Amino acid sequence: DCAAPVPAPRGGTEPEAAPEDAAPAVRPRYAPGVVAPLVTVLVCAALAGGVGPRPELVVWLAATPVAVLLAVIDRRVHRLPDPLTLPLAAALALLLGGAALLPGHGGSWTTALLGGATLGGFYLLLFLINPQGMGFGDVKLALALGVALGWYGWTILLAGGFAGFLFGAVYGAGLLLLRRAGRKTGIPFGPFMIAGALLGLLLGGLAA
Repeated sequence: DCAAPVPAPRGGTEPEAAPEDAAPAVRPRYAPGVVAPLVTVLVCAALAGGVGPRPELVVWLAATPVAVLLAVIDRRVHRLPDPLTLPLAAALALLLGGAALLPGHGGSWTTALLGGATLGGFYLLLFLINPQGMGFGDVKLALALGVALGWYGWTILLAGGFAGFLFGAVYGAGLLLLRRAGRKTGIPFGPFMIAGALLGLLLGGLAA
């Protein structure tokens, strides 16, 4: 939908206008301008219901729009930009540190930091083993998701991390069965990582 100026012909005349009965331009099948805000609202509502009135809920609600934006970007262009992934990890660490000082919180800031290092290190190992199968943007996103999941402990970190791989595997298997992809076809993994982390946060909030 990006508009581009059309140069006039060499004679200096303006380009002819499109006829009124011309077919309208076909819009993309995936419209993040509509879907992303709706998904953001639904995720925030789910987190509010699962976590309840705890200090960390403010952190999750603040991080949700960024996480949804990252999922949209990765879905469309297979990239996870550094200006979003790295600040998200730093912001989660700082905000959860503040939440840990407030009464009624349901997690551990120390475990959150260790969780970020653990999940980020695990994804870095996967990247070093197979750079073609794992993007470095996924490694940076894993830092942020590990901090969030680690807040509720090692069990939630394991559950949320495993859920991301499970969601991605199911999606990839579905594409293979439908013959819409081959074994070497790259798929955006960020949305599945984020979905797994969301599931982990819901489980952690309910169990806390």
